[in-house]
Amino acid sequence: MRIRRLPEDRPRIELIPMIDTMAFLLVFFMIASLAMSRQAGMPVSLPAAESADPQTWGDRALVLTLERDGDLFLDKSPVEWGSLTERVKARLAEEPELVVVINADEEARHGEVVAAMDAAKQGGAGSMVIPTRPIEEGRSGEVW
Repeated sequence: MRIRRLPEDRPRIELIPMIDTMAFLLVFFMIASLAMSRQAGMPVSLPAAESADPQTWGDRALVLTLERDGDLFLDKSPVEWGSLTERVKARLAEEPELVVVINADEEARHGEVVAAMDAAKQGGAGSMVIPTRPIEEGRSGEVW
């Protein structure tokens, strides 16, 4: 009498749970990377504009923050007005493709904003951006 052997089950890799896991990881890392892309500047009350368009520059930005009392920050580090041009020049020498983002509080003096722009230009800034916030619904954009 012959004893019949049962066929051995070959090991298989199930693809459906692997695809589900990969999709979950993809969504998780997409959301995590969006949460990590924050402006490097200090929080200020930006001026409102109807044409405000939300953008992020991520690591491609050199952020100058001008608070309403005249305090100046370069990427969250306090900086003196006299050394601003040299600090901008040094950063742009390391990374020449940086965009200079001037976060100016809506109550900052106009002359100080222009002085920050001038210092950035003298430091070699090729492009500058002044971010704004969208006008809240029900409010007009007129300030005068």
